[in-house]
Amino acid sequence: MRLLHERSAELKTVDIALISVLSAMWIVLHLYFGPLGFQLLHLPIFCDISAFLTLIIAVWIIGKFGGASAIGIIGSLIVMGIRSAPFQLGFLASAIIFDVLCLAVRHKPLKGALNALGLSIFTIISAYIAGVIIGVFFMTGSTYWALTFWGGWHAVGGLLSVIIALPIIGALEKAGVRTLKGET
Repeated sequence: MRLLHERSAELKTVDIALISVLSAMWIVLHLYFGPLGFQLLHLPIFCDISAFLTLIIAVWIIGKFGGASAIGIIGSLIVMGIRSAPFQLGFLASAIIFDVLCLAVRHKPLKGALNALGLSIFTIISAYIAGVIIGVFFMTGSTYWALTFWGGWHAVGGLLSVIIALPIIGALEKAGVRTLKGET
């Protein structure tokens, strides 16, 4: 319980602004990048990148429990409102799961190699869960298909999200983006 209390300090104005910006990023990526990848490859990889690239950046910059969940909830609901996409519920659930799992690294994903490894594992697990939820409830395949094929491809998308996000975060760190929050 202490861990949750330490990482769930109230969100400040800058955190809410970051949630707004990253929710917009989630929405734009899910409306354009995800469907493009799905049409080109007939695989969900770009959808996972749309979700988890945003969530990884959120956990890094906000650093508090609730930020990634808020982005997943806001982004998914708006995407479902703009385009009938009930499968977004799988990404909504996985965003909350990802946020909870990141408590294990105290929402400090790049503070040491173990935290970075933890972030990678949490991303892959959360993406896999999104794939299973989407596969079971919104696709025509069997449960076995959802647990193996569809969940597996979502896990690959989660791994690619980490591979893409880490250099982006490195560049943002080098540019001093954390000074937005008064951190160095």
